Amino acid sequence: MTSLLRGTGPFAQANVCWYAWFTTAFNARFYYPILAILFLDLGLSLSQFVTLNAIWAATILLAEVPSGALADLVGRRKLLIVAAGLMILEMLVLLMAPRDAGMWLFGFCAVNRVLSGLAEAAASGADEALAYDSLDDPQEWDEVLEVVMRLRSAAMVVAMITGALVYDAAAVGLDEKLAQRLPIVLCLMQAVAAFVISLKFRELSDAGKPKAGFAEVFAQTWKAMRWVFTTKAAILMVIGGLLIDGVVRNFATINSEYYRLINIPTFTFGFIAAGTAFIGMYTPRLSKHLARRFSPLWNFSFTAVWVFLCLYLLGKTWDYWGAVPGIALMMALSHLGFLMSRYLHELASSDQRATVLSVKGLLFNLGYGGASLIFAAAVSSRKRSGEFGDDEALSWTLQGQPWVFLVAFLVFLVVAKSLGFGRKIGSVD
Repeated sequence: MTSLLRGTGPFAQANVCWYAWFTTAFNARFYYPILAILFLDLGLSLSQFVTLNAIWAATILLAEVPSGALADLVGRRKLLIVAAGLMILEMLVLLMAPRDAGMWLFGFCAVNRVLSGLAEAAASGADEALAYDSLDDPQEWDEVLEVVMRLRSAAMVVAMITGALVYDAAAVGLDEKLAQRLPIVLCLMQAVAAFVISLKFRELSDAGKPKAGFAEVFAQTWKAMRWVFTTKAAILMVIGGLLIDGVVRNFATINSEYYRLINIPTFTFGFIAAGTAFIGMYTPRLSKHLARRFSPLWNFSFTAVWVFLCLYLLGKTWDYWGAVPGIALMMALSHLGFLMSRYLHELASSDQRATVLSVKGLLFNLGYGGASLIFAAAVSSRKRSGEFGDDEALSWTLQGQPWVFLVAFLVFLVVAKSLGFGRKIGSVD
């Protein structure tokens, strides 16, 4: 962390330094711990909120890869400016959303979710690609990842606690309606900070074209997708990663229901999230050590074992203590993020780096969607049997989840080993 504050080592490069601050301001948002109840308190129904999440996810899926192609074609800096500008707009729309206004409210929130999805897609891959290509020595990327992930985790600790605290009108001694807008105001301030930071980036001299039409974007997108699917090392890394990512992110989606199942008080959820982020500050150091010492296949296998053990313990649904494997599972997600960034940057060429990262993001989102659908179908089928209520169906599904994951990863492992994957980056015979 001191190297970032002092501007030494890899952070002597301005783009790398600004990347650390940009990704933190853009991602560690104050409304995360109360996002669902924020929309519901505005006057939306639960079904409308679920619909908004679907709109947000669909926007990202449609824009993810084209935005990466644009970043490689017209310049990464421009896409980051656009991403921060869209974040400002999404917060302004949410601030202006009328309370209890029926379809008018839903319309404002839908616009907010579309803008949010476009912002996520525009930033995805562009910030990392610009920072990585600015390094004099690519081997310094491990240190960059470690520092940036620790900074982001520290910011998440502050955001989780502050966001939940200011939303509680009684705690801050303000009018309830005003208090419920405060997390959005804080996020708007973050968006402005991210926009100012985005202007500080400098495009690399050999990056970007003055204009890029539909044909150029399509060609760049097709080129990157074909490279991912025809480069065995790349596609095996992505498949191994999405198997792990999908099941962990699915838990992140339903963790509040799990915590209720194991009798964790609702008011502690924000503190659990903050504690998870705090512990996550130390995960990158372990990730850097393992990535440098062991092969990619070993690291993916280690992460899979880590996830399996956490899933197995989650299935025990221990009162209170069941939160521990939940926290450990989220640490595994952070570790996987480190590995995917390190390995894909080493494999991808500079001219399509952002597009490749966007393709990875698209495939990961599809994997997450598939894992969520399988999990939801399992819970639903158990409830339809008539023998189980909501809690029993969830508990039953959690017990079976680790074994499904284990079978899927073992199949991947057999295929990956048969292809000779894992001795070093790109080592597929």
